[in-house]
Amino acid sequence: MDLHTRYPGLSDLRARARRRIPHFVFEYLDSGTGGEATLRRNREMLDQVRFMPSVLRGPMMPDLGVKLFDRDYKLPFGIAPVGMSGLMWPDAERKLAETATRVGIPYTLSTVAAQTPEHVAPALDDSAWFQLYAPKDPEILRDMLMRAKNAGFYGLAMTVDIPVASRRERQTRSGLTQPPSLTPRILWQVAQCPAWALATARNGRPRLRMIETYAKNRKSLPSTEHIGYLLRTAPDLDYVRRVRDLWDGPLVLKGVLDPEQANGLENEGIDGLWISNHAGRQFDAAPSTIEMLPAMRKATPLPIIFDSGIEGGLDILRALSLGADFVMMGRAWHYALGALGDAGPDHLADIFEKDLQANLGQIGIEHLRDLPPRLLPLPDHFTT
Repeated sequence: MDLHTRYPGLSDLRARARRRIPHFVFEYLDSGTGGEATLRRNREMLDQVRFMPSVLRGPMMPDLGVKLFDRDYKLPFGIAPVGMSGLMWPDAERKLAETATRVGIPYTLSTVAAQTPEHVAPALDDSAWFQLYAPKDPEILRDMLMRAKNAGFYGLAMTVDIPVASRRERQTRSGLTQPPSLTPRILWQVAQCPAWALATARNGRPRLRMIETYAKNRKSLPSTEHIGYLLRTAPDLDYVRRVRDLWDGPLVLKGVLDPEQANGLENEGIDGLWISNHAGRQFDAAPSTIEMLPAMRKATPLPIIFDSGIEGGLDILRALSLGADFVMMGRAWHYALGALGDAGPDHLADIFEKDLQANLGQIGIEHLRDLPPRLLPLPDHFTT
């Protein structure tokens, strides 16, 4: 049966992934922090961005192409970094990089993924991104960036919205520890998911391979924090300048939400901003990313990458219409892997492409640049 018949939307992939991957893995992927108000807020605020439909336009051929920095893409979305990606599905990093290369979209590898830059290098094209969590040690920083560059990563996304570790209660309740421990409770959950268990057995226990060598002989951490926290620091502008000196490709700051802090960053050598609330996983009183987007667009001339809460093509159009230049998604790709294995990410890309085309047809435009005039008035609580 055609995948579009059985799994026509992201919600179908999420539901199947929930059945096919262990409970503690799903909770890690699906959860936010605190009471998950920010996670819900992302969805609620996206739904408040509406368009006026248009009719009597005749046949239309939507153009989904965009340009980001010096790269042209046929689609306006890509794959965001997810920590411990290989926990969600074995070798997720390489599988997602392969999909990105086939489809022609950018892939982003996390510092705390389960695979190294060198492992995914054969699957990369010339538009892949590496996401950096700022290490305290300048020699570790230099080595990380050198490894990313040598592996073929084109851009660097430096995450700045984790000055301290978040508390994710759903993860704790699920029994997840760092590193994952094979307790009777966890083993029972794994036994319920034979496809995940067999694939994991073939690929080996998920580990944070890139940073393990840097974290040897370090002190222990609370059970819900991973070894990446042993290396991290809370970066400031001086740190950003050091990174700029070391990286000769595009550099974006990921996690900026305050327009006042966005203003003037172009003078620090930053090439773009990735606005995000970490998909509701970091701070439960944060605004939704979409409600901050209009003010962020006014505050900076830099290209804006958008994430947090995207669930379909219509959400992508909402972000682009309010000033984003590109959209990234993280959870969605891992739901797809959990649901369908290797076939999942390509199917998800097709879902989003078809959804974009259908909604552009309803709005009555062929080019993404023509979205803003079709917007209906925004609620007062959206920043401007």
